[in-house]
Amino acid sequence: MDSVHIPKPDAGDGPITVMSARRVKPGCEEELEAALKGMIAAGSAFVGHMGATVFRPDAGTDVYRIVFKFDRLENLQVWETSAERGEWLARIRDLTVGEASFESLSGLETWFTLPGARTVKPPPRPKMATLTWLALFPMVSLLLWALGPVLAELPFLLRTLVLTGLVTGLMTWVVMPRLTRLFARWLFG
Repeated sequence: MDSVHIPKPDAGDGPITVMSARRVKPGCEEELEAALKGMIAAGSAFVGHMGATVFRPDAGTDVYRIVFKFDRLENLQVWETSAERGEWLARIRDLTVGEASFESLSGLETWFTLPGARTVKPPPRPKMATLTWLALFPMVSLLLWALGPVLAELPFLLRTLVLTGLVTGLMTWVVMPRLTRLFARWLFG
C-alpha cells in the first residue's frame, strides 16, 4: 500500500492478486479502517477491479492486510499508478508505521488468497492440489450429468470449450473463494 508497487512482468495476462500489509499506529485503527474502506471504494471504480478485502490484525498483532484483485496486470498497473490511489496512500501512511510489504500472485495460487494468518504466502502445493480436486470432481460430475445431453450434440472441441469455460468461471468466482474460507485453518496452518 506504499508508493507504487509494480508486480513482476511474468504475471501473465490473467487475474492477478496483490496483497499488502501495514502496521497500524496505536489508537489509529478506526481511522485506518475508514481510509482503507475509501481506498477500496476508489479502486472499485477502475476497469478490471475484481474485489478487495481487508483483514484485521490477528490477536496480539497490529498488522492490517489488504488484498486487491484485478482481471489483468495492465488494469492493476493503471490503478497502482493512479492519482486516486496516491491520495489514499498519503492518508494511510499517516496512520501506519514502517513500510508496506507486498506479494503478487497470479495463476492457481490466486484461488487461495485468504491471508487470515500472519503469512501471506500461498498454502503448500499438495494442499492446493487436494482442495482443487475436491472442488473439481463434484463440480465436473454435476455439470456432466446436468449438461451431458445438451453438450452431447456439440462437436468434441466445442463441448470441451463450454465445459472448461464453465468450470473455470465457477472455480474462480464461486467455488474456490468459499472453499478457501471453509478450509482456511487447514490450508494456512
